[in-house]
Amino acid sequence: MSTESTRSSPDASLVPPRIPLADGGWLSGIALGTWKLDHDAARAAVAESIRAGYRQIDTAARYHNELGVGQGIRDAGLAPGEVQVTTKVRGGDQGHDETLRAVESSRRILGVDAIDLCLVHWPLPRLDRYVDTWRALVRLQADGVVRSIGVSNFSLEQVDRLVAETGVAPVVDQVELHPRLPQEALRAGLAERGIVAQAWGPLGRGKGLLDAEPIVAAARAHGVTPAQVALRWLVEVGAPPVPKSGDAARRRQNLDVFAFALTPAERASIATLATGERAGKDPSIDEEF
Repeated sequence: MSTESTRSSPDASLVPPRIPLADGGWLSGIALGTWKLDHDAARAAVAESIRAGYRQIDTAARYHNELGVGQGIRDAGLAPGEVQVTTKVRGGDQGHDETLRAVESSRRILGVDAIDLCLVHWPLPRLDRYVDTWRALVRLQADGVVRSIGVSNFSLEQVDRLVAETGVAPVVDQVELHPRLPQEALRAGLAERGIVAQAWGPLGRGKGLLDAEPIVAAARAHGVTPAQVALRWLVEVGAPPVPKSGDAARRRQNLDVFAFALTPAERASIATLATGERAGKDPSIDEEF
């Protein structure tokens, strides 16, 4: 089911708030996801989205669109430092020296002096290379090649191992997170460690989340779309989302979630959707290279 927003379209004045990171950097309250966009589509979407108000763009070596993302950021014409770019070390590049080479390749393809946030994309415990990969990122941060470093799809135990063996904690753990998979224990544990939980797959990847009655009812009540309700829920639980869309109007709507708030009754109703069901891969058993 789809609900059209009755609110005005966002513009460049609707820039999400900045979320401070433990290392002094920042994360945008909403980032633009670029998964499944090719170079040309990413370039156009990134430039338009930055003009609409986005200030963080999320890509990965595995997305094969870093070139378009970098071009789109330059096309938007903002001053250096106004837009953050996140990329990720893919599974096939894990290992210390491999990571050094992979991050330098990403930096050159993106066309930036330094990568704002670089994540280990998957833990891949079977390979047991994620600590060496992390050591490489720690070195690259010290060298100024990356400004902030984090992980994606990591458990608390894996995060704690990084800290135990290197003395350096990630500032972000990007994980699947939405009302069906709220990950309360993980979010609480990350918060205790000063790590921001960032939400990928925040709209449930088209698997019916946005048709759920608690989401639809809240959308009707506030005159917004179900997607805006799902994103607002994430903002309110402190998990900045990374939505993606190939449609410019939907990208603008996804950005516009800071002018309304869910009621306690709406939050309680949305909480009933928590089944633990994943829309994407399970990092405890699945692998991605």
